[in-house]
This record gives sequence, structure tokens and C-alpha cells, in this order.
Amino acid sequence: MSVVTKPSKQSTDVRQAGLVEAALRLAAQRSPADITTTDLAHAVGITQGAVFRHFSSKEAIWLAALAWVTDTLMRRLNTAAALDAAPTGGPEPAAPPDALAALQAVFMAHVDFVVEHPGVPRVIFQELQQPQDTPVKASVRQLMQQYRTLLMRLLTQAQLKKLIAPDADLTGASVLFIGSIQGLVMQSLMSGDVAAMRQQAPAVYALFQRGLQATATHSTQGTP
Repeated sequence: MSVVTKPSKQSTDVRQAGLVEAALRLAAQRSPADITTTDLAHAVGITQGAVFRHFSSKEAIWLAALAWVTDTLMRRLNTAAALDAAPTGGPEPAAPPDALAALQAVFMAHVDFVVEHPGVPRVIFQELQQPQDTPVKASVRQLMQQYRTLLMRLLTQAQLKKLIAPDADLTGASVLFIGSIQGLVMQSLMSGDVAAMRQQAPAVYALFQRGLQATATHSTQGTP
């Protein structure tokens, strides 16, 4: 028997990865809603019919793109926060020595990811504007839930170490954290200079952290 199926599967995986990469790259240049399967086919050098041999629909391509984003971004953020040091199935990773330093590392890691992949926030913003619920929108919600879980863990650690006030609104702090990055993204998209986020991000994070520390100082000293 000379039939071998493994190379075919590998070829499909490579082609799917290429289409996902092309989709995110094109999203950095135009509205994701305007990207057609013909555009994607041209970007990777195949026919439009070949696109549908690897994905059942354009929505399936965006779902694969969001799966890649979730896996890649969360892996980077967890690495930045030093929360993925424990082996799979092992005990809970040790808390970082400084939870606020870990939060800053997560902030900068997210900014770096956006600078490298500017099409990603365009896809997310585009999908969140849709009035109806969709599988892609559900994928965005899952990503945000994982992100919030990470932030709440770090904020809780900071609170336990008395780096922020014991009655600080951690949920509000996580919203402000993500909102600060979104603000940087929106400004960079309007200016057309995404790389400028790297220069602006440290000062923006410093304001965020100063607010948490000011809350801690106020709580400790009491109201005059």
C-alpha cells in the first residue's frame, strides 16, 4: 500500500495557517468586513475554490483567526506575568514577587502584540459592533474572559500584598486596565502610527498604577 495521508494533513494545516495570517494582515489595511475570500485566495496564491477546501466559510476563517489570537496572546500575557511556570497538571504557579510589576509586564506585552499584529484589534472592534450574536463574537468574549481572569488574579495578589487598598474595586481596575490599552489602540489607528503605542504605553501604565497606589495611600491615611 502506498497511500499516505499524513502529508496531506500537514499541507492543509499549513494552508489554514497561511489563510489566517493573511486575514489578520489584510485586516490591518482595511475593514475586516470588506475582506473577501477572493482577497484571501490572492494573498496566499491559491484559487477561491481552494480556500473552501480548507475552510467551510469565511466565518470559519475568522473563528480560526480568533483561536490563534487567543492562544498566542494569552500565552504571551501569562509568560509576562510569570504565571505559566508550573508544569501541566502541576501545582498552582508561585505568585510573582511584585504583582504590580507583573501587571506592567502584561500591559507592555499586550501593546507589543498589537504593534506586531495591528489587524487583531480591528477584527475585535468590528465584531463587537455587530448587533447580533455570532460564533466569532462569542470567541471574542471567551478571550476577554480569560484576560479578565488573569488581571483579577494579579490584582488580587497586589491587594493581598497591600500594594493597593483592601477595599479597592478590582473589577473596575481590570476594566480601566483593558480600557487604557484600547484607548492607545484607537489613538494609534486614528494617527496611522501603531508603533507609537510602545512610546506612549509606559506613561499610560504609570498613570494607572499611580491611581491604584493613590487609593492605597488614601485608605491607609484616612480621610482628613
